[in-house]
Amino acid sequence: MYPIRPVAKQYAWGSYDRLQSMFSSQFEQPCEGPLAEMWFSGHPQWPSLLSVPGRGEISVTDAIREDPEGMVGRRSSDHFGPVLPYLLKVISARIPLSLQVHPVGFEARAGYNAQNAAGVPFDSPLRSFKDPVAKSEMVVAMGPFSASVGFASIPFMLRNLRLVDHPLAARMAQAFASRFAVRARGADDFEEADAMMPVSAAVWPESRKQVFRAFHTAIAAGESDGLLPALEAAATEAANTRSHLAFEHALIAARAFERDASVLSLLMMNPVTLDEGESVFIPAGTPHVYLHGTGAEIMTNSDNVLRAGMTVKHKDIPNLLRTLDCRSGAPINPAATDLVSLMMRDVVVYKPGLEEFMLSYGHVDAKHQQWPMAEQLIRRYGKLAGQIGNGRPLVPREQGPRVLLCTEGAVHCVSAQDERVLVRGQSVFVPAHEGWLTVDAVDCGPDSAHAPFAANGSFIMASTQR
Repeated sequence: MYPIRPVAKQYAWGSYDRLQSMFSSQFEQPCEGPLAEMWFSGHPQWPSLLSVPGRGEISVTDAIREDPEGMVGRRSSDHFGPVLPYLLKVISARIPLSLQVHPVGFEARAGYNAQNAAGVPFDSPLRSFKDPVAKSEMVVAMGPFSASVGFASIPFMLRNLRLVDHPLAARMAQAFASRFAVRARGADDFEEADAMMPVSAAVWPESRKQVFRAFHTAIAAGESDGLLPALEAAATEAANTRSHLAFEHALIAARAFERDASVLSLLMMNPVTLDEGESVFIPAGTPHVYLHGTGAEIMTNSDNVLRAGMTVKHKDIPNLLRTLDCRSGAPINPAATDLVSLMMRDVVVYKPGLEEFMLSYGHVDAKHQQWPMAEQLIRRYGKLAGQIGNGRPLVPREQGPRVLLCTEGAVHCVSAQDERVLVRGQSVFVPAHEGWLTVDAVDCGPDSAHAPFAANGSFIMASTQR
């Protein structure tokens, strides 16, 4: 096991206390300003550092390059190359992040190569494609977490938009009218939006084109007056809980970005609220906004972000629209389907169906009491889940590259070759050659330095899919 030092990212939307408190042991001096993300990274631009006996600190990328089979395993190395195939972050949002989409594979490769050919520096604020990798991601809430993810059904969109007394919302609603009806009223026919549709739109159903036109209307409008009062008035007329939540999310965004017309797009999206331990998976191409909260975020090893609004950073609307998935659908919960089979007494495993990553979120207790979060999930998903894993809580025995972070208290992690006690904010990289891994409560005497943390602890662990 090698201690791993995360890369701190300070963005305007970050928290002033949550990550500073969790990772206080990682800072020699107090962190000033908002802290948004802590990266456990093998990304070529922002790699984390490992503490290796006899060598000091070495980057994750260099360590894997020197010994790919030992660090990530033969299977992972053969499949993904000599890289860490995932990027783990702990994020904390005080105000909303940007409205964004992550590129699918061919768009990521094309955009990366095009920007390289154009000579756009990797550290340029105009650089959208930092690597040629498609980016899908999953977030697991570590407390209350709110987001808007993917497009909702068209009836849901229309009900919301028609409540808003604002010309831009009316224009968005008009995008769902038949082309014949639009022409009959002498209205513009969304020619600009149609010109920006990807080549694949030639085989789209008309409903998907309508979603594209309405979304384009919001993000291409730039700034607009009167959005906040119009949304506040409409929110009082929302007919059901889900619409109320969609307006609540749009209002959060509008208060942070008062004249940004893209906030209206949140009325087209699925409003999501997560309690601790709940999760959502966001495939490449899916529009999303994280509004507030702290969570563990894991993704393919990519830093590609295409932004459309709600940000002071570079917006890349043409590339975003080329990769936008306009299909309606419910948010994807990667824990729900397999919860009964994967949930042990104190560990929940999230498997989104990608080989690159999975995540475990667990709790250890010296008194072996039930984790309250697990009790809540058992009530939600069935009593059978509570009968699984009656013994000691174990992390699934994944022998690929793993990153283990203690998020509260202390944990005792043991592999086939090593063991270590971690306290809150400390983390280790567990290479593939160390084999199996278990996590348990710390068993120590009252004079131990770990005694204040010995009663219990929580952790997250990233790994590749088995």
